[in-house]
Amino acid sequence: MSMTFSGQVALVTGAAAGIGRATALAFAAEGLKVVVADLDVAGGEGTVALIREAGGDARFVRCNVTLEADVQQLMEQTIAIYGRLDYAFNNAGIEIEKGKLADGSLDEFDAIMGVNVKGVWLCMKYQLPLLLAQGGGAIVNTASVAGLGAAPKMSIYAASKHAVIGLTKSAAIEYAKKKIRVNAVCPAVIDTDMFRRAYEADPRKAEFAAAMHPVGRIGKVEEIASAVLYLCSDGAAFTTGQALAVDGGATAI
Repeated sequence: MSMTFSGQVALVTGAAAGIGRATALAFAAEGLKVVVADLDVAGGEGTVALIREAGGDARFVRCNVTLEADVQQLMEQTIAIYGRLDYAFNNAGIEIEKGKLADGSLDEFDAIMGVNVKGVWLCMKYQLPLLLAQGGGAIVNTASVAGLGAAPKMSIYAASKHAVIGLTKSAAIEYAKKKIRVNAVCPAVIDTDMFRRAYEADPRKAEFAAAMHPVGRIGKVEEIASAVLYLCSDGAAFTTGQALAVDGGATAI
């Protein structure tokens, strides 16, 4: 299936590594110009370098998605650099929880909700007018399988991802007649640097994580990128307001 992206512009937040980097590279491989956004300057510039080495066109913009001025500036710079925005992948997110709900702290709550919920809300707030101005486009938000059910010892994180799905579905309905589609991807455990740091000290945990998925392994960042590109493509023209689980069958159990 052709993605039919050539000449268009995509914006990816949290693009310095992991799922964000893989998706930025995938967009570029399909001929899109890519705005790479992250707080991690070195990682973000590294993503841009990889895209350019492959013959693509990308620019890095430093952005803290919890700050309205940063997000507003990100969108302004996107237009200043490339003149348009067609697709946005709001991927920036954090997970720092490791305890039961009553053991959580206010700082943890504010940090997780700030990035995962306020960050997505702010990005959509400033992306939607750009898409409206040019007559349509698509947004994909990163949620999680934790947003589709329970996540013991990660209750705040789960709540944040449920909120992302709520924002996604509501925006999808609000803008459906304006040729703007809004969907979410819901990954299970994916092989990222974050995953490796969490499990390298105890290989048994990695084995347990793999066993959580009926396919018998954890996911690859490229598999999430493929789902994002599909949701942005013309092939998904009749798909909006959906939370697509990319989880090796985990939520089917």
